[in-house]
Amino acid sequence: MDDFNWKEKFSDLIEDAREALKLAQAGNTIFIGTGCGQPQYLVNALVNEANHVYDAHIVHLMTMGSIPYFSEDFQKKFHMNSYFIAKHVTDAFDRGVGDYTPIFLSEIPHQFESGRIPIDVALITVTPPDMNGLCSLGISVDIVKSAAANAKCVIAQVNENMPRTFGNSFIHVNAIDVLVPHNEPMLTTDPPKPDETLSKIGYNLARLVENGSTIECGIGRIAQALAECLHDKKDLGIHTEMFGDWIIELIESGAVTCSKKTINHGKVIASFCMGSQRLYDYVNNNTFFEFHPTEYVNNPFIISKHDKMVGINVAHEIDLTGQVCSDSLGERYYRGVGGQVDFMRGCARSRGGKPIIALPSTSEDGAVSRIVPKLSDGAGVVTTRGDVHYVVTEYGIAYLHGKNIRQRALSLINIAHPKFRTELLQAAKAQKYIDEDQIEIAWDQVRYPEELEQYDTLHDGTEIFFRPVKPTDEPALTEMLYSLSIDSVEKRYFTHTKRFPHQDVQRLTNLDYNQDLAIVGVVPGPCGEDIVAIAQYFLDPKTANAEVAFIVQDEWQDKGMGTFLLNYITKIAIGQGVKGFYATVLPTNKAMLTLFYNSGYEVHTDFDGSSYTIRYDLKNKDT
Repeated sequence: MDDFNWKEKFSDLIEDAREALKLAQAGNTIFIGTGCGQPQYLVNALVNEANHVYDAHIVHLMTMGSIPYFSEDFQKKFHMNSYFIAKHVTDAFDRGVGDYTPIFLSEIPHQFESGRIPIDVALITVTPPDMNGLCSLGISVDIVKSAAANAKCVIAQVNENMPRTFGNSFIHVNAIDVLVPHNEPMLTTDPPKPDETLSKIGYNLARLVENGSTIECGIGRIAQALAECLHDKKDLGIHTEMFGDWIIELIESGAVTCSKKTINHGKVIASFCMGSQRLYDYVNNNTFFEFHPTEYVNNPFIISKHDKMVGINVAHEIDLTGQVCSDSLGERYYRGVGGQVDFMRGCARSRGGKPIIALPSTSEDGAVSRIVPKLSDGAGVVTTRGDVHYVVTEYGIAYLHGKNIRQRALSLINIAHPKFRTELLQAAKAQKYIDEDQIEIAWDQVRYPEELEQYDTLHDGTEIFFRPVKPTDEPALTEMLYSLSIDSVEKRYFTHTKRFPHQDVQRLTNLDYNQDLAIVGVVPGPCGEDIVAIAQYFLDPKTANAEVAFIVQDEWQDKGMGTFLLNYITKIAIGQGVKGFYATVLPTNKAMLTLFYNSGYEVHTDFDGSSYTIRYDLKNKDT
């Protein structure tokens, strides 16, 4: 192969850029290759040397290199239409130079094929042809393959620096009209460095990724932050529209093996990538990677075939009902529809799949909340409230799918920045999204103690997640309370009546985490998390003693749950200066009495004829 002289064999197809671009005519629609695979040399030649071309329509997905046709000097010569507005071209669009077409990425190739978007000339980058005449589209297959297949004329810049990739990434020289040899460095992007906020988002996202999942995650700071939290995962697969340098460390750490993928077993599947030269060297001639056209990678049906398919997509803002805007900042178009809906819907139909929207809770250096009562004027809905499942910020995870508006609003307020929560809660009340009597906490003064979150394993080997209660736990806690047996209700509430009204339950879930605290034990459920136990203490500030109470769902009793909760809540109470615990226990509640007597503290008991009062000093633990 090293001795193969492709220029000699295919000399009849070789021209310089000036001659090649004579095939382009006035009024043509000209497609330009995507991202870091952009044919920079051809683009510059089109602007600087093809003087006969005017009133041309430039079509592109994402531009990363030079964009001379956006210059004001060429506004009468070129008209732009983009399917995605990259960061460095936003100024041009703000000036009204270009057009933006909102469309699902998976549907663009069909527009080329059907002729609704006719392509006269496609300018693309390829690797040198092999002895069989096959050129690789390298790191940018995406919509480039379809554009080339449906263009009347294909002009390919042959760049020896373009990585040779496998999959459905090849085009034969017979499908190319002109080969223009010109080597130039590939466009690169530096791996982003997540800040503290994004690192917290990455941590929360990683909690949703199970071992054996297949993930979709693009490029940018959130993708990088997630990847940094996945190194300890096992047998992850990749099926993604695009990827960046983050993929290398996940492969080298052993987290990504693709061995559990339902389809495309043992392969990383993508349609393009953007990153450093290290990344391009890594994918070059690497059979672990396969690049396929967008119509395959972004096909929701193909996506849904993966078990445990997890898709992570970003947004600019989301309203309290779950409507997501991700292609504009108000009336200003920014980014694009892209593949968000393709993957949201594909993941939703995957067995065990998780469609996720991730975003920082604020923008403009914390001055503006991204979770809003209603979308900004001019903002468009990319992902509907019916398509949203998980929403993740640095403050936690909200599960919205199948939830009513009240539940959605409370869940989103709970993961908004604390300084905006009261404002959002009041707006939700004004809009009749939530009850007028919903408790309002001074969230700017109350911090959710995430350091109290931890996993533990019960006697039977079941892993339980223990964490402080949240206001959004009201529905799950209510469900648990109504699932209790009459016997369990009597032991906890000293009554046979099973009635747990909203006014009472919300007082258990809206706490200040200081004087009053509750720890819940949760397990994965069909609607997010199911609460199976709760331990609470309520502090009397005058005496610094706290009343403590426990509830464990019947089927989770006798597994060591109570012992763990008592030990854990005791440790927390001591750290917060609580001097002692007291509790009222029925004589029939022998399990709770035993729990206190075995606590290791010097327990004092009083009996009034109907119940025991248990008291002990948290400083007097038996040795």
